[in-house]
Amino acid sequence: MKAGPILDRRGRRDVRFPDIEPNAEILPMNVITGNVLVVAFEGWNDAGDAASGALRLVKDAGEYVPLFAVDAEQYYDFQYTRPLLSIGEDGRRSLSWPGTQIFGPAETSVDAESALYLMIGTEPSRSWKSFAAEVVDAMLAIDISAVVFLGAMLADVPHTRPISIFASSENGELRNSFELERSSYEGPVGILSVIGEAAQKVGIPAVSIWASVPHYVHNAPSPKAMLALLEKLEEVVGLAIPRGDLVEEAEEWERGIDALAADDEEMAAYIAQLEQARDTVDSPEASGEAIAQEFERYLRRRGDGRSGEEPWRP
Repeated sequence: MKAGPILDRRGRRDVRFPDIEPNAEILPMNVITGNVLVVAFEGWNDAGDAASGALRLVKDAGEYVPLFAVDAEQYYDFQYTRPLLSIGEDGRRSLSWPGTQIFGPAETSVDAESALYLMIGTEPSRSWKSFAAEVVDAMLAIDISAVVFLGAMLADVPHTRPISIFASSENGELRNSFELERSSYEGPVGILSVIGEAAQKVGIPAVSIWASVPHYVHNAPSPKAMLALLEKLEEVVGLAIPRGDLVEEAEEWERGIDALAADDEEMAAYIAQLEQARDTVDSPEASGEAIAQEFERYLRRRGDGRSGEEPWRP
């Protein structure tokens, strides 16, 4: 992997979004330079499919081609993560198997300073150490300078407020540049943490971006959380990402929950309590530690064995 700084002024990132041009006004003064890999996995780390959904939106909006795929037979238990059967427009049936792929730009420019790569997959069922080692080997092969993990958690947050984002890094330079936290969480983790540790051991720094999904509306999709993840991702990678219909979908999602709450007094009262708690956290007197603590409480609940498909009640 090439040596060099991981932060730089606004560089040109080699990703083509045919329908939109990058808007320099929304980009930060510092961005991660070099090739960046953005990672999202379906499963334990992906409440409301927000992380995987956000990254698929990036892939579909850009011009990407598959570069690398893990051996699904080696890492997945198909009784636990089953293949999906679909029927095409021509009436033919086909199977889609769980797996993990890395995608890269279809073309690279000679004058490009960096490129954005994507890794999308399903959390593996076994052999996590070998899986992480294989992923890190792929990172080194395409000269990745930094990795950004996207995740989503069920949390005690109201749908009526902006989605809480918790961003952290073990790298001091990245924390200082982007005003990130350093997570103090101890407990069970998902595959993102395993890959992050393996990458760190070979000198590839990581940023983790997590969105808080209201636990009482945990069913996928969660467009408002997807939108929040994309906005934070833009800050880190320095690229304006096209939204498509996501803004309208997020507004419709919120209106739909408002309508449900209007017919349920208990739900409305509970949301009001969450709103009050959130407004307290957002007050000028509160620090970023409050969001970090909520993030850690979520992971501890997951460690207690509660399913990510089940809402958590106080």
